Amino acid sequence: MTEKIDSRAEKARVEQVIKNSITWAVNKDKELLYNSFVNDSTLFYFSPDNAGTISGFAAFQQLTESVFMNPAFRAIKADFKDLRVSLSQSGDCAWWSCYLDDFNEWDGKPANWENVRWTGVLEKRHGDWKIVQMHFSHATEDFAKK
Repeated sequence: MTEKIDSRAEKARVEQVIKNSITWAVNKDKELLYNSFVNDSTLFYFSPDNAGTISGFAAFQQLTESVFMNPAFRAIKADFKDLRVSLSQSGDCAWWSCYLDDFNEWDGKPANWENVRWTGVLEKRHGDWKIVQMHFSHATEDFAKK
């Protein structure tokens, strides 16, 4: 007999992990960040540029230390527009999509990501939701405006 999944509660937990994976930077809470992701070689995400693409948790840690923990970087706030979360029937996999506005500064100058399309997949491991894959991209219309 399979256990009944409280999809509303699970989706709320998933949404919190998604938001934590960005908002951690306001207080530079690395523990909150690292707890949002799988801590192994399966972690993968595409960034809008190839230089930011990450494969594996070790590469993710290196990026975090060199960029986000750099004193030149300051997170301000993030907005998650049209966030949609879905759960698998088994309740151990989830995926999301949204438009992300991530407001930051580098050396006091704006370094924002605005209206970035953000999708990803989480897996429930040992009772905790972990991000395993993400994809950030810009719509071609946004490039045309620039």
